[in-house]
Amino acid sequence: MSFTITREKDEDLDLLQMTDLSSGIQVSILPGTGALLHEFSIPLGNRRIQVIDHYKNQADLHHHLSSSYKSAKLSPFVCRMAEGKYAFEEKTFEFRNKFNDGSAIHGILYNKPFTVLEKIAGDKEASLLLAYTYRHEDPAYPFDYTIQIRYTLGSHGCLELLTTVINHSPVRIPIADGWHPYFSLEGKVNDWLLSFHSTQNLVFDERLIPRGHMVETKKFYVPTQIGSEFFDHCFLLEPDPDLPAVQLENPANGLCLLLYPDQHYPYLQIYTPPHRTSIALENLSAAPDAFNNGLGLLILEPGESQSFGVRYQLKFR
Repeated sequence: MSFTITREKDEDLDLLQMTDLSSGIQVSILPGTGALLHEFSIPLGNRRIQVIDHYKNQADLHHHLSSSYKSAKLSPFVCRMAEGKYAFEEKTFEFRNKFNDGSAIHGILYNKPFTVLEKIAGDKEASLLLAYTYRHEDPAYPFDYTIQIRYTLGSHGCLELLTTVINHSPVRIPIADGWHPYFSLEGKVNDWLLSFHSTQNLVFDERLIPRGHMVETKKFYVPTQIGSEFFDHCFLLEPDPDLPAVQLENPANGLCLLLYPDQHYPYLQIYTPPHRTSIALENLSAAPDAFNNGLGLLILEPGESQSFGVRYQLKFR
């Protein structure tokens, strides 16, 4: 068998680990905390490069998850919601839990305990299916839905994340979906090369809420050194099935990360934290504040479902 699934510990974190025995590539997931992606690592010589900027232990997770949201699943809304308020079907709702800028941020499932429904390990891939059923737990989102996440590790450093949401409510529900991983390729962001297949940048106000229009940007349409560039922006991707939507490379070690979101993730949010040792590349089904501006907002009918997929490929040049 070329692929295995094992239960592992990293400090005091309980993980499920998928391993490609032929390449040594490993993927670890935290089922008990939002089904977070904890590890995507690749061996290089006598060391292992961990590409996911993750939490070190339970204390780190507890203190920083609700401020950094590293690797969090964004559901049922993505990024910021202005003042935590939205209107739907002639009713107004407001989330009580807000970020320090007064916005609701990154959804409400980032710390939920997911159940493992399926584990498959074979000669060609390893796959984990996890699920959480949300039952109108927050008055600001009084609906019922299930979210399923399938992680699949294949050959050649390919990791696929497929999210499916199913509306169990007797009424229509608004929904958006996304991921919030931080990637690290060793060293500083400034020295890495970045490109993404977009020429349109959503204009934000001072609260990082879209103003309703876009500006043209081409600086990173081809691989370009990040340098001192600061990102906290959202871009509209140009679909091209033959090209990666995002390419991130560290010339010093030759490590390259490629992102292939499907058509249900048309938006890309990029953020560079102050420490500049990692970069957030967030695939989104909708724009920030979509519950108010409608940009990419999905409305699911009772019993209806929708899937969203992204594939990461990790390799050396």
